[in-house]
Amino acid sequence: MISEKMKFYGNAPSVIRELFEYGKMRAGIVGAQNVCDYSLGNPSVPAPAFVNEAIRDIINTMHSKAVHGYTSGAGDNGCRQAIAEDLNQRFGTCYSKDNIYMVNGAATAITCCFKALTIDETSEFIAIAPYFPEYDVFSGISGAKLRSVSADIPDFQIRFDELESAINGNTQGIIINSPNNPSGGVLWEETIERLAGLLTEKSAEYGHPIYIISDEPYRELVYDGYEVPFIPKYYKDTLVGYSYSKSLSLPGERIGYVLVPDGMTDGTDNVFFAVAGAGRALGAVCAPSLMQRVIERCAQQHVMPDLEPYIENRKLLCEGLKAMGYEYCDPRGTFYLFLKAPNGDSEKFAEMAKARDVIIVPGEVFHCPGYLRLSYCVDRETIEKSLPRFAELMKEAKQ
Repeated sequence: MISEKMKFYGNAPSVIRELFEYGKMRAGIVGAQNVCDYSLGNPSVPAPAFVNEAIRDIINTMHSKAVHGYTSGAGDNGCRQAIAEDLNQRFGTCYSKDNIYMVNGAATAITCCFKALTIDETSEFIAIAPYFPEYDVFSGISGAKLRSVSADIPDFQIRFDELESAINGNTQGIIINSPNNPSGGVLWEETIERLAGLLTEKSAEYGHPIYIISDEPYRELVYDGYEVPFIPKYYKDTLVGYSYSKSLSLPGERIGYVLVPDGMTDGTDNVFFAVAGAGRALGAVCAPSLMQRVIERCAQQHVMPDLEPYIENRKLLCEGLKAMGYEYCDPRGTFYLFLKAPNGDSEKFAEMAKARDVIIVPGEVFHCPGYLRLSYCVDRETIEKSLPRFAELMKEAKQ
């Protein structure tokens, strides 16, 4: 006998990954230069030079056991303290290593948060659509139910009437992702303030804290002067899941953390132990040791990605598509463009695009039909090559 739930998750298709694999298959047939693959959010900007220098120096100067041996389950103290001090410098907080739990990237961080806050099978969480589809898996393996409410389009803020109706006595938390994958939207400060007020009111009504789980791998990827509010400063019962995958272009190294801020209603120590217990139950203890050493050295070096290539790609793609009559969500952050399907059917349009070797992800994947996600962390030539094909697609969609 096996777990039917785990079998389901293992066998359930990941549309994004399937499209990525399809793109690789087509590249083997027609040549990679002829495939315009916008499927996967794989940073095209190289890791900063200081990261590579840190890796070389650590390997060359530190004892092998210190580089490759186990750290403490929650992470190396030096790494955790360096991250806390970086947050303190940036956001005026007073965190220490005891607020930081190291994990294998944002996916593990969010799974630990779900599992830490799930009491039993009646526990519920709410996500704001569109959202990263793996949230369904992360909450499901924790034994909780994930409900969704739609965003306030076209700004992709929160529809508070719908959210308030969805909150009930079983609601353990609201997961938000800003800057957002897939829309590229950024939640405004007034949206966060209103959310904090609503959850404070509902927590009092139901007699237990309703947490915010803030999924923040794209925090530093913002444009045009937009700022991303630091949620714990607005709402004390907030857990933050962070990854260095995007800010340092290290997606394959799987390094990130959970921030458990001070002053939580259930007690910061208690919540931290619940997160640590979740990590232990998931086998997510002792994040990669080498990368912890790297982050210890690099965390306070003003971790900001080189946004210029993304800015140039965004401008080229947006201006080109707008001139053809396409509509899209204004991408204030991330490296995604959320495009409105001109024929109203995003799945059909994505298939039409595949026929021209343009790989884009239909919005149904993100619980937002009628839109398509384009990941523009690609080389400029890919965008230039794809624009004539998008022009053909627009003509076909209007027929």
